[in-house]
Amino acid sequence: MPYPTLDTDQLKTLVAIADTGNFTRAASEVNKTQAAVSMQMRRLEETVGRRLFAKNGRVNRMTADGEHLLEYARRIVALSNEAMTAFSEPELAGHVRIGTPDDYAERFLPGIFARFARTHPLVEVDITCQSSHVLQRRINAGEIDLAIATHADCGAHGEVIRREKLCWVSSPRHKVEEQPVLPLAAGPSTCSWRQSATHALDVINRPHRILYTSPSATALAAAVFTGLAVTVLPESGVRPGMRRLGPDDGFPNLPNCDIALLRAQNATSSSVDALASHVIESLANLDAATHQPWL
Repeated sequence: MPYPTLDTDQLKTLVAIADTGNFTRAASEVNKTQAAVSMQMRRLEETVGRRLFAKNGRVNRMTADGEHLLEYARRIVALSNEAMTAFSEPELAGHVRIGTPDDYAERFLPGIFARFARTHPLVEVDITCQSSHVLQRRINAGEIDLAIATHADCGAHGEVIRREKLCWVSSPRHKVEEQPVLPLAAGPSTCSWRQSATHALDVINRPHRILYTSPSATALAAAVFTGLAVTVLPESGVRPGMRRLGPDDGFPNLPNCDIALLRAQNATSSSVDALASHVIESLANLDAATHQPWL
């Protein structure tokens, strides 16, 4: 027996409710009456055969099934918008230069470029991997068009497009975090994650030393996996085989990691606009379960 078909318009309303926080603001967002929004959600519940909302006093709260469907809804709506963009916009050609630290490249770029290539196959993309601090200088000099960078490393410049928890990580097979003087693997002295880590340890008077320094996330991860040092990573960068450390392990909470999109002042082409939009949309829809932008 064939499954019922999900209505994209209803899914857009579900996303609007989640993003705005209630039915009233969502109605304004999707240009419908509140009664129409309520009717759409009842029909969506009938389609999936699950309760998506539950009353909590006078407020509708999304159920666990509603949250689960929301993950699919965001992906379906974004893919629908991508398809319409591919057929409604003129075919672009050109050249875009984008930079990012290697850890962001590994986690974010495969999904971003897979989607971008489907909608804009004639645009050539030139990728460079450098630290956020270096990328800021290159953006200012107009040497690259766009950069995905850690916001604290680039001052007030850039649009913050994602925020994640910054985490302490170690090897689960070693007890390096129990050493009297904590060995750290970290980026260069300009790295905001390194500065956050050392400041947090200084505040609690925890002895520590920088044992390994590298701008490469792969090199820092190797120090962790082999039990030589502890490092700090954003939540999406924590890999299988790493152990997260927290207050119960004697490690203080760290500030959030803000990820920004930087853009050169002279980067005004339609190709740059298109790639910038794909970066923002992909990171906003980063899959919480896999920590990968959906393809």
